[in-house]
Amino acid sequence: MNVARALLEMLHRYGVEYVFGLPGETTLGLYDEWKRFEKVTHVMARDERHAVYMADGYARVSGRPGVCEGPSVGAAHMVPGVVEARRSSIPMVVLTTDIPLGVEKRNALTGFDQGSLFAPFAKESLTAHRGGDVPFLVRRAFRVAVSGCPGPVHLRLPQDVLAQEVGQPLPPAQERFGLCPGTRPLPGREEAAEAARRLAACERGVMVCGQGVLTSRAWEEVERVAERFGLATATTINGKGSIGELHPLSVGVIGSRGSTDFSNSFLDGAELVFYVGCSTDSVATDGWKLPKDTGRDRFIHLNISEGDLGNSFGDGLLLHGDVKATLGAILEAADDLALPVKGSGVPLRGRPAEGEPMAEGGCLDPRSATMMVTEAMPEGSVVVADPGMSAVYPAAFWRVPKAGRYFATNYAMGALGWGLGAAIGATYAVSPGTTVLNFIGDGSFGFTSGELETAARLGRNLKIILFNNGSFGWIRATNYFSFGKPHFATDLGAVDYGALAGSYGLKSFRASTGEELASALAGFFEGEGPALLELVVPPEDECVPPVPEWGARSREEGLGCHYWER
Repeated sequence: MNVARALLEMLHRYGVEYVFGLPGETTLGLYDEWKRFEKVTHVMARDERHAVYMADGYARVSGRPGVCEGPSVGAAHMVPGVVEARRSSIPMVVLTTDIPLGVEKRNALTGFDQGSLFAPFAKESLTAHRGGDVPFLVRRAFRVAVSGCPGPVHLRLPQDVLAQEVGQPLPPAQERFGLCPGTRPLPGREEAAEAARRLAACERGVMVCGQGVLTSRAWEEVERVAERFGLATATTINGKGSIGELHPLSVGVIGSRGSTDFSNSFLDGAELVFYVGCSTDSVATDGWKLPKDTGRDRFIHLNISEGDLGNSFGDGLLLHGDVKATLGAILEAADDLALPVKGSGVPLRGRPAEGEPMAEGGCLDPRSATMMVTEAMPEGSVVVADPGMSAVYPAAFWRVPKAGRYFATNYAMGALGWGLGAAIGATYAVSPGTTVLNFIGDGSFGFTSGELETAARLGRNLKIILFNNGSFGWIRATNYFSFGKPHFATDLGAVDYGALAGSYGLKSFRASTGEELASALAGFFEGEGPALLELVVPPEDECVPPVPEWGARSREEGLGCHYWER
């Protein structure tokens, strides 16, 4: 068996069904074997960056490591996706083919030092120097990707190595590392007991759930802990879905992205804050300003990443472990200690009434439009959102009805252009018939519009919601609130998005009023093929989205802002 065939067989043994990538000269030896290997499906993207984003979206929704591949000439294009995956702790195996060993210093076309490029951003960057090494390296790549704090692992495959013979029987897969998390470490029993005692003793406790809850698939344990200790339960924007947002203890998203004054106010009044699977980064803490009085508040921090434990709020109980296993240990300790059960009946302040639409004059109010779309989308839909207004409006105002991975965005790095590729990848992770929506802004769309061809060619059940405000609106608003007018390098030219979508074979719809949107939604969700819906909205400095800092400035200047719900 040659190495190319052995690689495909090893991927199959780890339960890999899809690999996202695109061809290049260094990849053809692998593809020649793939022609006769039907157990793993190749999904072709239009550029290497989006192949990584597809693997990212697939990994987030499926719970399996995403696998992508690219040729040497495009390997540098894959780095943005690897950086996002590392910062977001997304398990991934990134395969790159390369020029033959031994010609690296002879100026071979497409050759460069791949290992040095990927090493700072991957958990590991591995190179196969002999054919017999490849099965061993594949096993290592999966094990490292899903164990401890998950992340991407890079495997470099030179052309001449792919053509070699393996020379020995293939080893069995370590099947536990085909799913994430591959390991579930626990803190000590006394630490779990102390956490249970502190949670039981507090009267105004808040649990803040980050993406680690979703990675650990611990939403059942989150609900049980919330009810056992009567904790108001919030999520970061990346942790949205850690608890069903119709649950009486759910307060929604907190921090600087996707929050409202209603949700953030719970942290300000908290006696104890329990951070669960949360890195306490700038987004979750609104630039480390939330909670405001860190000297008064007490903290428990549970995280799989030892580097993040107590990173922002160090004066508390630190629990190093897997979220699902550790929350289970806390619940068990509470039973052993016979601590009181507070239940889910602890009254939270009532949710505020919906505000009036702010936009007028031929534009939709983004909040109202988002709520109309999410109310019309099929039950069980998954939302994949690019950063900016595309993410913060569904994060703040769409209440996920049940816990699970129904919302994903990339607010570790927050780079534009992530969402469409990630949404395509997510369509391969959901059950048949499930709708995946990509909320995207016109700024992001310019980074990724070529993947409309991919969406049309693949025919996935993907619906694209395009917010068109004619600008890089988030930067425009940041410039306005930080430095004042005039705007600089943010406004875009006119684009006929419907004609562009039609040229790729997608159905398209456009709405600039509530009536037009109501009319468009029925046709937009009809059938399971891809479609695009353009929403004409004002830029963020004219209809201010829910951002705490902008909310305060908006009140000072008399501007309408969706941050204020009360």
